[in-house]
Amino acid sequence: MLKLLTRSEEFVLLAVWRLQSEAYSLAIQDEISKLTGYSWSLGSIFTPLERLQRKRLLTSTLSDSTPDRGGRKKRIYQLTMEGKKALDHLHSIEAAMWEGLPSFAILKV
Repeated sequence: MLKLLTRSEEFVLLAVWRLQSEAYSLAIQDEISKLTGYSWSLGSIFTPLERLQRKRLLTSTLSDSTPDRGGRKKRIYQLTMEGKKALDHLHSIEAAMWEGLPSFAILKV
């Protein structure tokens, strides 16, 4: 059975899945900030990235050097099969938690 992830780990996995081959730290930070409406520091991205790699839910590789980065390489992250299973598991749990709840309307001011 898969262990539950923290919300930040879930957001990082989802951002990596969304970004695919463009999933490097700054792009992940931007994607999560854009979608949540909150500013995320790079530190708040690196910690879950490291944990997710230790859990074998993500892998990473270095890209080729690019002139626009002064010859530096980007670390590109990818979901493993276990990472995809973890996201599917989380999605199922979340759907079950919301199922059967009475609907509510949020008033917009």
